[in-house]
Amino acid sequence: MIMRHRSRWLAAVSLAALSLAPSAASAETLAEAIAMAYASNPTLQAQRAQLRALDENWYQARAGYRPTLSVSGRATWSETTIPGTRPLVDVENNSGSAVLSLTQPVYSGGRVASAVSAAEADSLSGREGLRRVEAQVLGQVIQSYVDVRRDQEALRIRQTNVAVLQRQLDESRARFEVGEITRTDVAQSEARLAAAVALLNSAQATLATSRASYEAVVGQAPGTLAPEPPIGALLPASVEQAWDLAESGSPVVRAAEYAEQASRARIAGARAEQMPTIALQGQLGYSGLASPLHTDAYSRALSGSAVVSVPIFSGGQTLSRIRAATERNTVDRLGVENARRTVRQTITQSWSALQAARSNIEATDKQVRAARIAAEGVVQEQRVGLRTTIDVLNAEQELRAAELAQVSARRDEYVAAAGVLSQVGRLQVGYLVPEVPRYDPSANFRNLRVTWGWVPWEVPGSGLDGILVPKPAIIPDRPVPAAPSPPPVSPPEALPPAR
Repeated sequence: MIMRHRSRWLAAVSLAALSLAPSAASAETLAEAIAMAYASNPTLQAQRAQLRALDENWYQARAGYRPTLSVSGRATWSETTIPGTRPLVDVENNSGSAVLSLTQPVYSGGRVASAVSAAEADSLSGREGLRRVEAQVLGQVIQSYVDVRRDQEALRIRQTNVAVLQRQLDESRARFEVGEITRTDVAQSEARLAAAVALLNSAQATLATSRASYEAVVGQAPGTLAPEPPIGALLPASVEQAWDLAESGSPVVRAAEYAEQASRARIAGARAEQMPTIALQGQLGYSGLASPLHTDAYSRALSGSAVVSVPIFSGGQTLSRIRAATERNTVDRLGVENARRTVRQTITQSWSALQAARSNIEATDKQVRAARIAAEGVVQEQRVGLRTTIDVLNAEQELRAAELAQVSARRDEYVAAAGVLSQVGRLQVGYLVPEVPRYDPSANFRNLRVTWGWVPWEVPGSGLDGILVPKPAIIPDRPVPAAPSPPPVSPPEALPPAR
């Protein structure tokens, strides 16, 4: 009961905040379901937190440009016994000291700049990972939504089938009583009714499963769902255009490209280990007796130094790390090509499924119309003795099969369209529900640029340190060309009135 109230509260708050049409206890439209999942889905929320944690790597790498300040203190007591003296001589000594140390890196040979560039590329790759997870979640919302609608319609068809077969059985029994048909005809009607009841039970179980899947991804159980809106305007005009859009829009391809940039920066970081480093150091120290403590009697020492470190020989470790980083970059470069090929394959599969589903919609519409006419005709012919009971039962079965195929074809067409949008990088809330405020994945990264620990000489220091280090290249987005929407699909025709 607590979870039910909590989910309803989340739904009300989310939908009110998003300025969408109110819905009492469930997401009645697909837009509302998408908005609710976008605001509360735990998988999506966890991925956003993962990205914010990834952004901190950039902040940590950037700290290499900044000074470090430390303080240390020590109190020492010692007692020394000198043997061979009469009486024994014990010498006691105590001392105290405090040292304040400041170190400012000046030049790291590119080590810090490489780490910063790699961390920034990792963050950009993480943003594409967030886009990929968002597309997966929204794809699950769309699929669960249309699955519930399909299964609700399938349940209605099964219920209608049971009602029609029950009336057919009643008619068969009445005709058997007056001797018009045999016991065989009655048994055939009973068998078809029993099979229809079994299929009805299966349809109820399937709908319950679909509703559970919907609740898992959206956050609450579905109510009466409105027809899904058309998304054909977002689709590319051809599969070739889809391939072209995926080159710059697919989150899978873009994440692989940013990962390659990160590993390229790490090659520069490995090479920077051969370069000298320069740092400024300063110390302020006080020392004197720890007991009795008289700080005014402490001596003070102040020192400053410039430290230059030049690596000469590392036993081959630096060269090995360079070779390893180069090979990892080779893996990532090949990963970009592999991502392109995989996305191209997936787009082809989704596009083919979309075209097949559209053809199936047209075919099943014709099939339903013809099967309905045939079923009505067989019933009329049976009444004048031209058809048998089994003919009527077969005609009814063909009609229900055609209606179920019609419902499945419409569902498959919508899911395949969502699959194409996912691969080209357009299954995003900004395209599907533009009025929903979007999460900005770069906001946390921008907030880290000037925060606690920032120093004004950080920018010129980073410019000096990063002269030879490749910077991440932002991959631009390309707008989706306007594509004509496919003709709207007419809703399934209503079933004829009960006979």
